[in-house]
Amino acid sequence: MRTDSVKKYVIPNIPYLFVLWACLKLGTAYRLAAGADLPHKLMGLGQTVGPAFADLAPGLDPFDWLIGIVGAVGFRLLIYVKSKNAKKFRRDEEYGSARWGCPKDIAPFVDPVFENNVILTGTELLTMNTRPQNPANARNLNACVIGSSGSGKTRFWLTPQLLQASAKKKGGCSFVVVDPKGGVLSQVGAFLQRRGYRIKVFNSIDFSQSMHYNPLSYIRSEADILKFVDTLIANTKGEGKEGDPFWTKAETLLYCALIAYIIFEGPAEDRNMNTLVDMISGMEVKEDNENFMNAVDYMFKGLEKRKPDCFAVKQYKKYKLASGKTAKSILISCGSRLAPFDIPQLREIMSYDELALDRIGDRKTAVFFTISDTTPTYNFLVALAFSQMFNLLCERADNVHGGRLPHHVRVLWDEAANTGQVPNLEKLVAVIRSREISLTLFYQQMAQCKAIYDKHAETIMGNMDSVVFLGGRESSTIKEISENWLGKSTIYMQTDGRSKGQSESYNLNTQRLGRELMTPAELATMPGDRCILQLRGLPPFYSPKYDLKQHPNYKYTAEADQVKNAFSLDKLINRRRRPGLNEACEVYKVAVSETSLTDEDEDILNYDDVDDPDAFV
Repeated sequence: MRTDSVKKYVIPNIPYLFVLWACLKLGTAYRLAAGADLPHKLMGLGQTVGPAFADLAPGLDPFDWLIGIVGAVGFRLLIYVKSKNAKKFRRDEEYGSARWGCPKDIAPFVDPVFENNVILTGTELLTMNTRPQNPANARNLNACVIGSSGSGKTRFWLTPQLLQASAKKKGGCSFVVVDPKGGVLSQVGAFLQRRGYRIKVFNSIDFSQSMHYNPLSYIRSEADILKFVDTLIANTKGEGKEGDPFWTKAETLLYCALIAYIIFEGPAEDRNMNTLVDMISGMEVKEDNENFMNAVDYMFKGLEKRKPDCFAVKQYKKYKLASGKTAKSILISCGSRLAPFDIPQLREIMSYDELALDRIGDRKTAVFFTISDTTPTYNFLVALAFSQMFNLLCERADNVHGGRLPHHVRVLWDEAANTGQVPNLEKLVAVIRSREISLTLFYQQMAQCKAIYDKHAETIMGNMDSVVFLGGRESSTIKEISENWLGKSTIYMQTDGRSKGQSESYNLNTQRLGRELMTPAELATMPGDRCILQLRGLPPFYSPKYDLKQHPNYKYTAEADQVKNAFSLDKLINRRRRPGLNEACEVYKVAVSETSLTDEDEDILNYDDVDDPDAFV
């Protein structure tokens, strides 16, 4: 039997064993007393009680045991009834029982091995094991870090997580990091490489220093198309309130049709965003001629002849219900939405894929998304990648790895308010834990999450077992922390009074009242080296921030030694780079027999249909 079970069931019932023994001895004395009826027996108890209690060993007579058991059970029922009807007093907790957490509170949630923990504060850690021996101590690794600019979100929280990278080949976790300005990568990139991590970088500041990312390479089914289109539209709608939903729905039909055609009918080298943009650019519409057919119309007419019930054809036919003027407006809206994809540098970056987002959990990998903190033009690409990544990793965990990824994937999403929206994040954040995936959101204030996800913000925050406040002055944030995180405690207040006259008098009064652990004013003026941690099921912790220089692996960072630990992004990119669009390269001619090509190879994009309009007359 476990120790906690002994404390819960055995120890509280030990006193009733003594009651059983006493009642048993009274039964023995009653049985030995002289007399034939109850009154005479009771009168004779005075002579038999002493001898009965003199012998400590219980008798074996059934009558004695009956009296003992009945007496013990009756006493237990009496105590139970009295406790149920007793008045409930919570001494010194009348106005609240809030308190600060202590080392004893966090101890059951800490792994003895330091690198197997998530660093929450300077004194609190959380085990990476989401399935501990005691299920009551299970906590997910989702976290929300809130702190204003300069509060140390990167130095005190994000960077220490990366220094927890394990050197074990079969252990450790993978990382996906949003890295504004690329400072984190330069700091710990070399360290991660030494630990056996595969480094991948998507750099939206300088595309020449970036690996390639093709979102269409991850689309496998029609459901994937719908998810991708929803994410694309949600993150490219621009500022202000969205207008008539008709135009969004019409764009969705067109995107779904074109992407389905590209994925399921086009050659492998054309399955990218560039082809989508080119197809929309080539869709000419004449308002005065409803029967006019452009090149894309002929391509879908050819597809309809071969596959009349396919997804692409059905979506395109719905789009074609629009009149010429409406169709032209739809195309203009699509062109405006996809304008960033017309930039040559971005076209080259999205021509093929190197990130392999679906394989991050298969081996130790660190993926860095470097974004600009001043120009958010390309930041929506992070939301596109994250939306696909979460769905892909969940599917791979279920279909390939039996429900759990071999390596836990930690997503550290800095600047979450400036990098777009992941549709259905409130549902994803609730199910990724079982797949060995966790998400950490970094906000400057809690209102940013509500601004992006509206009514779903509370659901997202509710699935964050760890919330860390590093400091700030935003009023709604500090009010939420003071009232809902910290709560009130019961304190004593003394008041004194003195009156002077012919006879001086003095009085001292003591009363109890409720007070917040920290008022909003105290939170706003919290020292810069302190933070507040709220871990689900535990009292809040008022703790020092983690000192990066105290980490055992700090010596391997570029800050500690710029010469030995510098990370070369140029070397990483040039080792994997393919020729660019305008780069001179040597071309080799290969002779291919015309007879070796099948009709399907020649007509895979239906260009013959475009050249011969009369083919469908």
